Amino acid sequence: MPLTGIALIIIAVAICILVFTLVPTLLTIKRTAASVGELTDMIKGELRPTLQELTGVLAELKTVGGGVAEHTDDVKRFMSALGETGGNIHTINRAVNVVSSVVNTSSAWTTGARVAGKYLLDQYLKKRGGK
Repeated sequence: MPLTGIALIIIAVAICILVFTLVPTLLTIKRTAASVGELTDMIKGELRPTLQELTGVLAELKTVGGGVAEHTDDVKRFMSALGETGGNIHTINRAVNVVSSVVNTSSAWTTGARVAGKYLLDQYLKKRGGK
């Protein structure tokens, strides 16, 4: 057997070994490609409804945000009115304090006048009754 014949046999055996080694690898690659295809189909099927729901939620959020923006002026006016009301209540409170101090002072004067009047009347009656 010449040297080229031996070389051809070695090459043929090497190609057979290579084919036997590559066949399982190629089958694995085929299964992987099929799984990736199924995964892509599943993602497309589930992602579309999710995206549609997300679009609806975003539209609702825009509506709510617009409503909040519209009522911001109302809240500002309410807070301004509340501040004015607080100022008015403070003014009323000061007026009530002044009136209550006047009433307390006049009450003390009235009580003093009563006591003094009663004392003077008692003294007058004692002098008159004693003579």
